[in-house]
Amino acid sequence: MGYRIGFGVDFHQLAEGRELWLGGVRIPHTKGSLGHSDADVLLHAICDALLGALNLGDIGQHFPNTDPTYKDIDSKVLLKKSYALVREKHYRLVNIDSTVCLEAPKIMKYAGAMRAAMAEVLGVNVDDISIKATTTEQMGFVGRGEGLMAYATVLLEKEG
Repeated sequence: MGYRIGFGVDFHQLAEGRELWLGGVRIPHTKGSLGHSDADVLLHAICDALLGALNLGDIGQHFPNTDPTYKDIDSKVLLKKSYALVREKHYRLVNIDSTVCLEAPKIMKYAGAMRAAMAEVLGVNVDDISIKATTTEQMGFVGRGEGLMAYATVLLEKEG
């Protein structure tokens, strides 16, 4: 069996008047991610990790922010489409390890719901998905509450 590892990272500004979506779940907060889609930084990082593991490019190549089709799209749709490209290459997801960096709000109470949402889209067990959260100790754009970022690593296994 062949294995492939992929790494993804994504950044978004935070802005008032936007909803905050993380891991496919709406998180109550005074600010939300600014972007062409719903700007779910965690799902975008995972999409990039999935695509990168098989040298399939990145999320911007497959779902460009210049295409009106993707305006305000639910990023779970982008995750499903990204994973379909992986499945076409006869690979399956073994696990995801991810970290979200933001000062506020505290998100770990939503981690179970995020893991469940992603597991449903990907057809995997929730135990195959890890979500962690950290702050930047008030340093940089994340620390000032101007934005957030996420990192994701995936392990894929060749089928057959």
